[in-house]
Amino acid sequence: MDQSWLCRAGPLGPTNRRSRTINEALETRPRLTLWTARSGWWSGGGELGLCGSAATTTRTTTATKRMPTVAGMKAEAAPRKTVLVTGVSRGLGRALSLELVRRGHAVIGCARSRDKIQALQHELMAVSPDASSSSSSSSASPPSKHLIIDLDVRSDSGVQALAKLLMETKRLPDIIVNNAGTINKNNKIWEVPAEEFDMVMDTNVKGISNIIRHFLPHMIQRKHGIIVNMSSGWGRSAAAEVAPYCASKWAVEGLTKSVAKELPQGLAIVALSPGVINTDMLASCFGSSASLYQTPETWAPNAATMILNLTTEDNGASLTV
Repeated sequence: MDQSWLCRAGPLGPTNRRSRTINEALETRPRLTLWTARSGWWSGGGELGLCGSAATTTRTTTATKRMPTVAGMKAEAAPRKTVLVTGVSRGLGRALSLELVRRGHAVIGCARSRDKIQALQHELMAVSPDASSSSSSSSASPPSKHLIIDLDVRSDSGVQALAKLLMETKRLPDIIVNNAGTINKNNKIWEVPAEEFDMVMDTNVKGISNIIRHFLPHMIQRKHGIIVNMSSGWGRSAAAEVAPYCASKWAVEGLTKSVAKELPQGLAIVALSPGVINTDMLASCFGSSASLYQTPETWAPNAATMILNLTTEDNGASLTV
């Protein structure tokens, strides 16, 4: 979806020239902190630990084929799936995680905000269909065991440790949603500090490549899996003063299409633009005008339905919720 009109006209005004994705820049740290349903958190230098019972809207595309509408899809995917979502502490990642859990799927989420991780853990427990049954039973069914992890996706070693943990505990995801992202402050490219440019590229591009590097081999071995890379309208168009962000999202689109050509049968990877959504980061850029757009909670049901219904036929597609 071409969002370049946002910087030219409309209620946003001429100075509001960018649209954010979700999540603030992630601070690089080697450790992971793991949250599990019905347990607290554990933190350790460079290693992972488990607590408690944790072992365990219309659809459009730039592809040539015609895509079905969300209304024409199944509201639920029959089998329960395990979905890894990065950047779950706020915005789209948080709303999508809650929606998936409401539908009975298991969520593995990661973010860096410990306070928000704890709050999300309690919310996942509350909305899970297994909540009532697990409260009267000492053993919950596997999909009720949601894991929320303190992880910076820019850390290759941290992502590697997460993949190792999930492999050892037999919780490798069926679907991965690479959602963590950030954007630069409004500035001409020659005025963007080098560190800020690196932050955007490291989070939006290297973060995705780290996840792919350590999880895709397991998916190939199992001969099934779906990877969803969150893109943007500015990954298919451009706007002034957000060159680092545009470059990163164009890179996501290119990376997705390239990897799609490398995948064996049974797997698929797509680029998904969420559209313009009223997140905290959008509000920090557009101010009160952000309220003109749909909320993450309104967006999440359609997004979840689309993601859960992706198949290998979608491999390499550029989609929009």
